[in-house]
Amino acid sequence: MTPNFKKAFGARKPVIGMVHLGALPGSPLYDAQAGIAGLFEAARRDVAALQAAGVDAVMFGNENDRPYELKVDTASTASMAYVIGALRPVITVPFGVNVLWDPMSSVALAAATGAAFVREIMTGTYASDMGLWNPDVGAAFRYRARLGRSDLAMLFNISAEFAYSLDRRSLADRARSAVFSSLADAVLVSGAITGEAAAMSDLEAVKRALPDTPVLANTGVKHATVAEVLAVADGCIVGSSLKVDGNTWNPVDPERAAEFMRLVRLARKD
Repeated sequence: MTPNFKKAFGARKPVIGMVHLGALPGSPLYDAQAGIAGLFEAARRDVAALQAAGVDAVMFGNENDRPYELKVDTASTASMAYVIGALRPVITVPFGVNVLWDPMSSVALAAATGAAFVREIMTGTYASDMGLWNPDVGAAFRYRARLGRSDLAMLFNISAEFAYSLDRRSLADRARSAVFSSLADAVLVSGAITGEAAAMSDLEAVKRALPDTPVLANTGVKHATVAEVLAVADGCIVGSSLKVDGNTWNPVDPERAAEFMRLVRLARKD
């Protein structure tokens, strides 16, 4: 476990609850009538529900900004910074950010808001719905250093959603390489799209390859599977399962979130 990961989450297997912000200004689905005030209020309710349920951390993401961009509009990052800044007085757990799918914007947002961690696709080359996807991990880490945030935990999603890796090495080999050459604080394993589970065989293979590095399930963890997942993984990121009707685009359901965390505490023997 790296110092940055331990600083952000401590020694336990963290459950990170997603706060999916509504579509941001400039994106096709933005609700101009509700405006920034509507984005803030929806996020405030979700943060309150997640914290009341007992999640270990929250993460703010712009999943509603479809179609996604590889170089994000400045308005998206600025709007996220405004909403998160306004929410800071009520956030009582560590928080992270993810500006899909732009590592530089994610690092900038983390620096501006005081986030403890970033989730992003940092390495690899992909054929994706957004075109050829080729992030620059070296630039992202140098940007982090220039912004004075070398303490920022970097969580690497190594199996990009909405994309096909052009790197034909095994997932486990790509994971080992991300830690060795690119300084990942943790490795995340995903399903094919948001809300779909990573294969247990993939989680197991990556954890075998990285016994001393945190490996988290990034998508699709459900009430029925969380105990099995946490028996292998070092934590998980969860969004859809905590929403009303289990639908990614709905608000957080306080009862679903509370029941999920009850199952987590049983699995972790808290």
